[in-house]
Amino acid sequence: MTTHRAPEYSDRPGRTVQSRPTGRPVGRSVVAGLVLAVGAGTAWVAGMIYTLAGWSG
Repeated sequence: MTTHRAPEYSDRPGRTVQSRPTGRPVGRSVVAGLVLAVGAGTAWVAGMIYTLAGWSG
């Protein structure tokens, strides 16, 4: 049997009984990773367009 329990929620939506740190470093790293992924995807698409334009003309 596991010892992990789900957090208990208060009667107010959006707030839990347990306090959370305000810095949220995990959230910041996730956002940074998503920004880098979008940048890499945009660069890849731009490179493919450049390559196709070079082949056709």
